[in-house]
Amino acid sequence: MAITSTTTPAPDGALAAVGTGQRGRRLPRLSAKIVVGLVLLAIFVLMAIIGPFVAPYDPSAVGPQTLAAPSAAHLLGTTNNGQDVLSELLVGARATVIVAFVAGAVATVLSVIFGVTAGYLAGDARGELLNMLSNIFLVIPVFPLLVVLTAFLPKASAVIVALVIAMIGWAWGARVLRATTLALRNQDFVQAARATGERTWRIIVFEILPNEIAVVAASFLFTVIASIILFSGLIFLGLGNTNEWSWGLILYWAQNEEALTVGAWWWFIPASLCIALLGTSIGLIGFGIDEFINPRLRAAGVSRKELRAMSLNQGLTPVYRDQPAEADR
Repeated sequence: MAITSTTTPAPDGALAAVGTGQRGRRLPRLSAKIVVGLVLLAIFVLMAIIGPFVAPYDPSAVGPQTLAAPSAAHLLGTTNNGQDVLSELLVGARATVIVAFVAGAVATVLSVIFGVTAGYLAGDARGELLNMLSNIFLVIPVFPLLVVLTAFLPKASAVIVALVIAMIGWAWGARVLRATTLALRNQDFVQAARATGERTWRIIVFEILPNEIAVVAASFLFTVIASIILFSGLIFLGLGNTNEWSWGLILYWAQNEEALTVGAWWWFIPASLCIALLGTSIGLIGFGIDEFINPRLRAAGVSRKELRAMSLNQGLTPVYRDQPAEADR
């Protein structure tokens, strides 16, 4: 009886389309969504890094020109106290970006630990306990709880707020990852790894998790978007630390001082656009990554036979199957 590996080389036609980085795998070009999203994101990250150093004025400094329209002296105008709006925007970018990415990273790590482990250990007492914890956090109303927690932390830094958001916002990603893991845990490459005596943590990390990169990336990116909205919304309502400049704080003061009523559009439109564009950049990257990783979306120009040949072996552990009797001849 002949035993052969399912790791079948791709046909010559598929190999001809392969880039120089990997043999047997088609390297798709970056989509326009990823490029646009990365450019926008790079701009905002750069703004968060160097914003406080290049701000033309102290954002808290009161000046004589109140509610001045954009001009050469104040490119984005001033507030009712003569504060420079551009300086507020540049300095406030740091807190907003820190909250978004710290909350997204911590929430994603928690969702991976709880979701993937609970899915692989489904039916086991440990897996059911992790699943129960995920379900408990899933039904907790996030925004009202966040309001209560920030009320007890009125002077909390951006990092503390990000950790609070992450601690109560990881359950959605964990739920999705658990469902994906349930579909993968009985695949041949996972069973082969289990049969060879691999430890549970190694199967989860090296066999299952690489096949969920798209789900993990989507969970991280959309948690970042949710964190931006939650943080800006909290500050806009006057909750949290209103002594630390952020885009939400700009909108908070603009609303309190009735900027819309007096026609000071330059006070609230720039901050609103920055929040919208930062969320848009993250969303574009998420959609682009899904197209880059998802075989069904990147199969243009590759036949079904070639695509099947390039994606038979999904894990690190080789899978062997018995061939028909004719193979012994």
